[in-house]
Amino acid sequence: MLRRLTNIKILPRWIIILIDLGLTLFAVSFAYLLRFNFNLNDVYESSFYTGVIIFVGFGFISSVITGLYAGIIRYTGFQDGLRVTLSVGLSSALVGILNTVMIWRDGHSIIPYSVIVIAFLMSTFLLLTYRLMVKSIFSYYRGTGTSPKNIMIFGAGQSGQKARHIISQEPNARVVGFLENDPNKIDKVLNGVRIFNAKQNLDELFKRLSVHELIISVQNLSVNRKQLIIDKAINANVKVRNVPPVHKWIKGELSARQIKEIRIEDLLGRDIINIENFYVKSELEEKRILITGAAGSIGSEITRQVCDFMPEQIILFDQSESAMFNLQAELRDYPLFNRIHFILGDITNQQRINWVFSEFNPHLVFHAAAYKHVPLMECNPSEAVLTNVLGTKILAETSERNQVEKFIYISTDKAVNPTNVMGASKRIGEMFVQSFNNLQMNGNSTRTKFITTRFGNVLGSNGSVIPLFKDQIAKGGPVTVTHPDITRFFMTIPEACQLVLEAAAMGKGGEIFIFDMGQSVKIIYLAEKMIQLSGLKPREDIEIVYTGLREGEKLFEELLAQKENTVSTYHSKIMIAEVEERPFFQVNKELCDIIDLSQQDKEFELVQSMKKSVPEFISNSSKYEVLDKEYLG
Repeated sequence: MLRRLTNIKILPRWIIILIDLGLTLFAVSFAYLLRFNFNLNDVYESSFYTGVIIFVGFGFISSVITGLYAGIIRYTGFQDGLRVTLSVGLSSALVGILNTVMIWRDGHSIIPYSVIVIAFLMSTFLLLTYRLMVKSIFSYYRGTGTSPKNIMIFGAGQSGQKARHIISQEPNARVVGFLENDPNKIDKVLNGVRIFNAKQNLDELFKRLSVHELIISVQNLSVNRKQLIIDKAINANVKVRNVPPVHKWIKGELSARQIKEIRIEDLLGRDIINIENFYVKSELEEKRILITGAAGSIGSEITRQVCDFMPEQIILFDQSESAMFNLQAELRDYPLFNRIHFILGDITNQQRINWVFSEFNPHLVFHAAAYKHVPLMECNPSEAVLTNVLGTKILAETSERNQVEKFIYISTDKAVNPTNVMGASKRIGEMFVQSFNNLQMNGNSTRTKFITTRFGNVLGSNGSVIPLFKDQIAKGGPVTVTHPDITRFFMTIPEACQLVLEAAAMGKGGEIFIFDMGQSVKIIYLAEKMIQLSGLKPREDIEIVYTGLREGEKLFEELLAQKENTVSTYHSKIMIAEVEERPFFQVNKELCDIIDLSQQDKEFELVQSMKKSVPEFISNSSKYEVLDKEYLG
């Protein structure tokens, strides 16, 4: 019978009202009996029936006013308890007011005040007790027939307690302990749950308590500490979830949907970067800002971050209709949406670019549009040059003609000692931007400042290795890695874009800023950890296959060429690369020759010309290696 009741989704409201009124009737009747020492004659002579009708009637009115009947009883919580107290208190107050009026008018009361007080206490107790009993019954039978899911929460503070409250509503889940670093909390008991030392042997603790899941609610954990905890949980086959920061809670409340599984980004991230928002704000506030490649991973995140600094207008430019549509839908709820313009177009279309600049007259340009996939560009060198070189040239020259304040060119670590067409095309873009800046320096106070930022791979960007691995794992494998020793530098997208904005603010023109990318990461480590985060075992549940280096691919990425050094800045994560600077006229002539060859689709002649312009461009695992042999020979 009880199991059938638990299958009822939600009781109709009229049933809840009837139960509440029935309990109120019992409470006021018992109050009369208690008041008159269970002497029935005295009870009946004291206007018992009139008093009961009045109290129950006001109880009904109060229930409607406070919405007491609208709560889902199986999820009764603190707010529901307050609502019960408020409803019963309101009905008691109304009865008391009526009683006072009757005394003032007729000289006697309808209900003894002592009955009102007793009925208030009794009604509150009964209405709360039956709700908690129903909640307990549902909680018990909801988990019957299956083994319980034991959950441990790292952090016994406000966030951890909120997480525990939400978990208590999950089917068959129970919190078996908290983990804490704070010695003042360790070995204490919080609402019946013990707090354990987070620095003890977690492997043994997880095993002893049969922990199935760990929820991390602490926000100020160092990255190394967080990685250690997650690694221990993964090795113990414990699933890991994460509570978001308080400022990301919906309307100040945490929901079950926000407690999400740990991502690979959480294992590779670094400690929070401190950005000098004052300088960035002064650079962006009330400015018109053009962002090319705006619908891509970097461009869209720059857009989100720029919105925080109250620019006058944001002009988003991209050739991808679908990606731009998705970005427009995302930004629709932003307060600055009416200041954002969504422009479709190709950066190699001079006429379209001219129209954008004449229409919006931007103060700053963030140039993130580029072709970036190494193997694809190795097969299509003409398109790589047209977009990454010609497009950059058109935008830079148009910016200078329109007296743009700053032009920020977003490059890549693949431009350093390039081994592929894509990296070489980005290096040529760097050379043009830097030499063009130096050309403008001669006595021109209104010149455009051309700035380059160079960083490595960003985690989770479109077409990167992480989305690829996720897809392969979801399909049951295999996960493909090109080489067991291949490494890459990684940075989160928000972190990279924060540094781009900071570099843009500090740039005086002509700099190539490089970012502290931390330690390089083995791609095989990524693959193994992502499989483990999915609850599976590498090489047992999911096979890992080595496919060999792709065309133009390096084993190890670099942020500096051998002849380059760095100069520090006021920000510890941002350095300036000291690169060999070349005269603009030489760079421009070579660049124009390369563009001409790309428009003729002469692939080998084009790549050979690129190698002359960028002598350090030595192809790897590519059909263009023959050009290096001829040149070296």
